[in-house]
Amino acid sequence: MANVNRKSEDEFGEKWENCLADTFIKMGAGLGVGIIFSVFMFKRKTWPLAFGVGTGVGMGMSNCQHSLNEPFFARVQKLKVKPKELSPTSGEQTS
Repeated sequence: MANVNRKSEDEFGEKWENCLADTFIKMGAGLGVGIIFSVFMFKRKTWPLAFGVGTGVGMGMSNCQHSLNEPFFARVQKLKVKPKELSPTSGEQTS
């Protein structure tokens, strides 16, 4: 079951931290790809760096928007499965 004592501020804070971490990772990856393209293909121009960082920021913001606007469904990873019990009269399993 879900933790009923968990505050909405805590859940929002966790989502916000994940968004920032995801955005910085994607921004760093875009910067790395931009550096590689700048050095090897575009004779050390700066626009591949800006394009890579901008693409990373855009992907991170899109993921953040999706996770923050997501309705509060039960996540499969957080569900606990109850074992089925045997019915005393018929010997069949009930839920």
